[in-house]
Amino acid sequence: MSPEEKKIYSLIGIATKSRNLVSGEFMTEKAIKEHKAALVIVAGDASDNTKKMFTNMCTYYNVPIYFFGVKDDLGHAMGKEFRASLAVFDKGLADAIEKQLNVMQDKVEGNAIDKRMGTGSMPVPSWEFPRNEGHGHYNGGSK
Repeated sequence: MSPEEKKIYSLIGIATKSRNLVSGEFMTEKAIKEHKAALVIVAGDASDNTKKMFTNMCTYYNVPIYFFGVKDDLGHAMGKEFRASLAVFDKGLADAIEKQLNVMQDKVEGNAIDKRMGTGSMPVPSWEFPRNEGHGHYNGGSK
């Protein structure tokens, strides 16, 4: 596990302990729809249906979404069983997590980290990176 991954899981743990995070499909969806979510993370091994649902929802509500890690590791970081999705409420914690995710994205081509915001696009395969061209928007997979 890279230092960036450890930092992300640590920040997820801090967000959980400070009650600035909810997990699970229902609670994540509720947080997005109530405009409480500052960041959404969906496990890379979540079902295609779950990924599509959260991609569409986060696009509609303009919430940044990342596909990161696996369900077991995300759950473990929160002191729970496996979790496929989570929403972070606190903007500061969300920014810190997003910063580490972007560092990983810049360092490791082909990892299962994928960010979308405000695009309405379908999830790309985990080996493809959307390249952000200045505005944090998915631009169709061009490199």
